Amino acid sequence: MIIMLSVGHACVDVYQGAVASLVPFFVAERAYSYAAVSGIVLAASLLSSVAQPLFGVLTDRWAMPWLLPVSTILGGLGIALSGLSGSYAVTLVFVAVSGVGVAAYHPESARVARLVSEGSHSAMGWFSLGGSLGFAAAPLMVTAVVTSGGLHLSPLLVLPALAGSVLCLPVLRTLEKTGHGGSSTAVATGADDTVSFMKLSLAVVCRSVVFVGLSTFISLYARQRLGGGAAVGTTALFVLYLGGAVGSVLGGSLANRWDRVAVARWSYLVTVAAVAGIVFIPGPAIYVFVALTSAGLYVPFSLQVTLGQDYLPTRVGTAGGITLGLTVSIGGLASPLIGSVADATSLRTALTPLIVMPALSWLLFRTLPEPTAPKPMATARANVVTVEG
Repeated sequence: MIIMLSVGHACVDVYQGAVASLVPFFVAERAYSYAAVSGIVLAASLLSSVAQPLFGVLTDRWAMPWLLPVSTILGGLGIALSGLSGSYAVTLVFVAVSGVGVAAYHPESARVARLVSEGSHSAMGWFSLGGSLGFAAAPLMVTAVVTSGGLHLSPLLVLPALAGSVLCLPVLRTLEKTGHGGSSTAVATGADDTVSFMKLSLAVVCRSVVFVGLSTFISLYARQRLGGGAAVGTTALFVLYLGGAVGSVLGGSLANRWDRVAVARWSYLVTVAAVAGIVFIPGPAIYVFVALTSAGLYVPFSLQVTLGQDYLPTRVGTAGGITLGLTVSIGGLASPLIGSVADATSLRTALTPLIVMPALSWLLFRTLPEPTAPKPMATARANVVTVEG
């Protein structure tokens, strides 16, 4: 069952990666500026940043498994329609619709995954891996579709959403049979550490600025640095997303040996050097630094979500919604600024400040304690939100 949920997770997260994957094609076919395409990324992030914490609060109170197929379809439909209209405003609306669908999916799917896995860290790691692989598949899928016939073929991009929604159906039937398909559940008990949670949230924001900024512009930057066509940029974006799959698995393994705060702190220190390599080291080595950056950003990702839940043990859905949604999506707010600087100067100049962001995350993690995980009631395990969106 967890494998089915993992594949469904991939079918949804492919649409998070698809937004950045469409950027070079919007530039090529519609002559959008850097600032304009970063606005499209912002549209996907903005509503998601508000919606996902709200859905997290709702999953603290009620089980809503019907959201899985509905949100999957919504996420795919928005991206599928985004290439049909030449209107910039209409494109923004469709991309925003997709962002809401993705936001609605994650808190409830993570609750269900936690339920069927009975709290297993390795099972939840597989679920998280699905999302990372979905990200990685996005540039390949978008490039295959759009290069073969232009943006007007974008309706074909709805196919993963259709597959993902079908995969949700046996999961819903299983939940019905086991009596876990409806009503509210209890939350874990313990004292909330709001100060640590706020520091953690700031660290996630800094991490998000780096990831969203690179997702938006790494394809264009790689083509500038290396020359060549769309394949050069697509490869860079694929490596950025694929490295997330490696980091997701590695983070859980490292956390079994050392505490989560220490693992996250060292990961961000490595990421500082890796981002600097992307910006300043010439030649094909850029792919190596992209991979290191991606792994460095994703090793702490799921650890940050569980840390947030342990800092707010009485509001785990809200904590998951904030760490997965609000703080992550806030990174999209920086994209228009990066795009404006790139329009006025160069992409290299605009990307250089991203080196500072993981350093700030590292400094914040130096002030965080490793919490003692609360012992939730049996019914509370169904309510914990733990993995990426």
